[in-house]
Amino acid sequence: MTAKPKIIVLDDDPTGSQTVHSCLLLLQWDVETLRLGLKDASPIFFILTNTRALTPREAETVTREVCRNLKQAITVEGIADFLVVSRSDSTLRGHYPIETDAIAQELGPFDAHFLIPAFFEGGRITRQGTHYLSTNDVDTPVHQTEFAQDSVFSYHHSYLPDYVAEKTQGRIPADQVQVFSLDAIRAGSHQRLMALTGNTCCAVDGEQQSDLDRFAQDVLQAAAQGKRFLFRSAASILTALAALPPQPVDPQHMNTYVRQGHPGVVLVGSHVQKSTQQLYILLQAPGVTGIEVDLVKWHQDDTSDETRHHLLQSTLEQAHTAHSQGQTAVIYTSRQELTFADSQTRLNFGKQVSALLMDIVRSLPADLGFLISKGGITSNDTLSQGLALRTARLLGQILPGCSIVRTPDSHPQFPGLPVVLFPGNVGDEDGLVTVYRRLAWESTGA
Repeated sequence: MTAKPKIIVLDDDPTGSQTVHSCLLLLQWDVETLRLGLKDASPIFFILTNTRALTPREAETVTREVCRNLKQAITVEGIADFLVVSRSDSTLRGHYPIETDAIAQELGPFDAHFLIPAFFEGGRITRQGTHYLSTNDVDTPVHQTEFAQDSVFSYHHSYLPDYVAEKTQGRIPADQVQVFSLDAIRAGSHQRLMALTGNTCCAVDGEQQSDLDRFAQDVLQAAAQGKRFLFRSAASILTALAALPPQPVDPQHMNTYVRQGHPGVVLVGSHVQKSTQQLYILLQAPGVTGIEVDLVKWHQDDTSDETRHHLLQSTLEQAHTAHSQGQTAVIYTSRQELTFADSQTRLNFGKQVSALLMDIVRSLPADLGFLISKGGITSNDTLSQGLALRTARLLGQILPGCSIVRTPDSHPQFPGLPVVLFPGNVGDEDGLVTVYRRLAWESTGA
């Protein structure tokens, strides 16, 4: 049997590992750190670029830097076979085609790049080239959801060929995008894959994991015969490509990772509607203390240093008091919608808010039992800045689509701390309280 290629994932926020386990997440991308990922026993590793939080120019710069360092690391390690995945949002937000263009120029040429946004754990499916958000057996085209109205990454089409034409401003016309339909995938795609050349753009259907499992088999067979492919995808295709066995500890028993049964902290930065619904249900649970970070006042005060200092000190005082009383502090940013002059101003304020939250993380109680981070950008910053990690080991999923990692035992402040990376738009209304209960029941009886 042909050895499987190494699967290298450039993840634009830290939640793309939400369907796999036991692999490395890299928070840095110097050549030596990248070599750690290439040498690791797992068939897959993730480079957390966090580009979804960056401007288009910054996203391109970071992506090119990663790719150039990757090229060196691959050469040093003598890696002959690899697949590159630009992992992004299952609701089509992100810097497309900026990132795939940069990867193609730095690591190409590729015979094709595949758009595979299906993410079954989150109810995202693709049928006849159209991408849907499926809730309670109702399939809504994603351009009709709140995600398409994103102030930075808005779009107008759920039919992927039209989405590509929109995002590439006509450089790739809709009629040049090949659609791999469900019927075609289930019948087998190997011959068609072998015929692709010139970085052809392809949209791939998927209604259930078995669809992408079949497609991945054909992809790997074609790759073994010399075809070079690039992927722009959500997480479910990664499950298929990596083909891992079940995770070592099942979700119901992950409280075994909690440090000495101590209470934890939940940090909620995401503002999507689902996150807010989950937050309000969590705040009603026993054993939690809600602490609101008032962004409205800070925004109205033109993000003054004095207001920031007061917010930081007040939040930390409440968090430490809750912890000393055996409560899990739920620290959340105010839910009101703020208005900004333009997307750049919004991004800049987002960075300031994240910096404040990371100052909070760095000053949390030293004997913290666990940390739950809600929101993709918040989670990335928690790992890379708040906890200052170089790498983290993914333990698995505590909820479908919701990863848990652990800091190294050598961490100077929080050794062996379990950290949940909870995407903003994943889980039902009880998702956040379910994760809390799975970790906190020992200390709270919840």
